[in-house]
Formats: sequence, structure tokens, C-alpha cells
Amino acid sequence: MNYTPVAEIEGRVRKFQAKLAAQEMDGALLLLNADLYYFTGTVQNSFLYIPAGGEPVLMVRRSVSRGRTESPLKNIVPIRSPKEMPDILASFGYRDSKRIGMELDVLPFNLYQTYRKLFPQAELSDVSPLIKEIRAIKSPHEIGLLRQALQVVDKAFQAVPAFLKEGMTELEAAALFEAELRQRGYAGCCKMRSFNQEFFYGNVCSGSSGFDPSFFDGPVGGSGACPSHPQGAGWKKISRNEVVYIDYTSLIEGYTGDQSRVFCIGELSPQLVKAFEAALTIQKAVLASMKPGTLAEEPYLLALKLAEELGYKDHFMGYKDHQVKFLGHGIGLELDEWPIFAKGMKTPLQPGMTFALEPKFVFPEGAIGTENSFVMTDTGPEYLSVTPEVITYLP
Repeated sequence: MNYTPVAEIEGRVRKFQAKLAAQEMDGALLLLNADLYYFTGTVQNSFLYIPAGGEPVLMVRRSVSRGRTESPLKNIVPIRSPKEMPDILASFGYRDSKRIGMELDVLPFNLYQTYRKLFPQAELSDVSPLIKEIRAIKSPHEIGLLRQALQVVDKAFQAVPAFLKEGMTELEAAALFEAELRQRGYAGCCKMRSFNQEFFYGNVCSGSSGFDPSFFDGPVGGSGACPSHPQGAGWKKISRNEVVYIDYTSLIEGYTGDQSRVFCIGELSPQLVKAFEAALTIQKAVLASMKPGTLAEEPYLLALKLAEELGYKDHFMGYKDHQVKFLGHGIGLELDEWPIFAKGMKTPLQPGMTFALEPKFVFPEGAIGTENSFVMTDTGPEYLSVTPEVITYLP
């Protein structure tokens, strides 16, 4: 079992405390699992208080013993009810706080009301942007975990020719692909911060199913297994001479890589082959334009321009009314971290940011394109993905 290094946790806490102090906050109370893991190294039923100065306090409902094993924090104590929180914090010297930060981008209103009653003297402020800023810049340790994640998904993609068969259902293909991931350590549960955005391991679409839209905020939907989960692989059987689009996350020790590749049993139509080449052309141009300081909207706007010039305006990132308005997204503990490559996003790219870019096209006969994960360096984007970017043809 690998645990987050002590220096990682201490460094993250210090950065957050500096931001809290700059905002004149007394501290922050964090509840979201992804943020708990980032600042503690453990995911328990717990409440984390990080003061602007001093040692954090992790109050654990279940399991205290596991929390103490997995987290290097000094103050890890049991709690039976949130009502005990003010007294516990007071015992560590944290009392009468005037401004407390919380993750108000995700906190349900009823819970917000609960904490207002627990801390009636305090103003509750949103610290989500501060957390997102810190988490957007990955340490060498985090980048190393993302590299591992992309190496794992590469092994899964390399295994596809051995199991992809004409007549199998998308769900069968998905199950075999997912088995390749799981046996190499896929940790399960791909986290997303956006409300009601759910994403299972990934997506297998064949032919026309890649044209099916879904609720998911991505360019390719898929029919899904049933109306309650209307996204990804479904019951359609895979046929010859159609595109098989495979788009998956790879989650290793909490960190999520993202990648897609395309396959075909037989031969693809010239239209789809040309579109695939266009996706690679757009990706190459976008990567060449990116450097530290580039605003996150600029790669998206460039990709839009190129897609229109190449004749794919109605097909880029979805079909017509179902097009999504972004080119890529940050990756890390969640699949929708900063930066977001979309119009209006003025976030400057910085070394250490990790992200996926996914120029794709959707046609009635299927979805095609590419997706890779990258890290921004001092000189520009560097591939984390290692799988060759080709259409893999099977006999």
C-alpha cells in the first residue's frame, strides 16, 4: 500500500494556509472526498479543519484507525456528530472564528444551513477557487502518478486487438477493456466535481452508437446500458467496417489520466479516415500554440477556427445542437479540474498543470478523433500518453 508522502501533504497545507491568510480567513472546513484526500492522504467519513496558522485537525467518524494509518496529520481525532465540532476545535485553540471557508461550489444547501447554526458567529465563505488553484499545479509526485495511469491505459489499449471481435456487444468489449485496467490497479470511481456529472470507467461506442447524444458533458455520448445510465457502452453489436471508439480514464492512486483511441474490424470509410487525420492536425497546431502564459481559451478558439476551415464546423466536439463548448480539461484527483479549455476561460497555463485535449468529430456513422493527457512544462506541453495515435485495423 502506497501512502502520500509527508512532504506532499505538508506542502499542500502550507500553500492553502497562505491563501487563507491572504483572504483574512481564520480557517477552512473541508468535506469533499477529493479535497480531503488531497490535504490528508486518506478518504474517511470525516471533517477537516485547516487553520490559517497552526496544525490542521481531522475529525473522523469512520474509520479513525485507518485515518491515522494513512494520513501524516498530527491531529486526528474521533467525532460522533458534527455538533461536537466547535468543542473539538476549541480544545485545539481554534475558537470564535469570524471567517470560515467551505467548499460552497459543492456543499448542499441543507448542510450549509447546518454549519451556519454550528458556527453562528462566523461568516462562511467559498474557498473552492483557492483549492482549485492549488490543485491545478501538480507536484513531481503527482505527475509521476499520472504517468503511471497513462502507462496502465496504454497496456489496456494494446490488448484490444486480442479480444475485439465482430458480433460482440459494446458491453462485452467494455468489460474486457476494464478488466485490463483493473488487474493493473485501476482504483475505481472516477471523481467529478460538477453537479450530476457521472462518468463510469469510460466509453465504448461502435458505429452509429457514437452518434447517440447523452446527458454527459462530453463530445461523444453512447447509448448506455439502460435509460438510468444513458452514456457509454450499450447492447449494440460491433460490426465490420465501422469505427470502434474507445475513450477511457485510468485511475491510479487517486490520479486520473484520460485517453481515447479508435479501432476498426475491416476498413473505415474515407470520410472517417480524413476526419481522424483532421483531428491530429488540429491537435498538432494547438500544441504548437501553447506555452506558459497562454490563456486557456486560446487553444479552444484556435481549434474551432481550424475545424471550420477544414470543413467540420457541424461535427466538431459533437454534432450540431449536441456540440460541447470546450476542447479539453484539467486532470488529477477529479476529471474536471482546472484548466478548462473553453471560450471565456482566462486562466493562464502554468508549468505543472496537467490536462487532456480531445479534438473529436461526430457523424451519423460514428465518432472519431483523439484524446491525450499532457503536462505543461517550462517550454510547452509534454505528452503523458504513450499509446501510438493511429487507427488500429483488425482483420
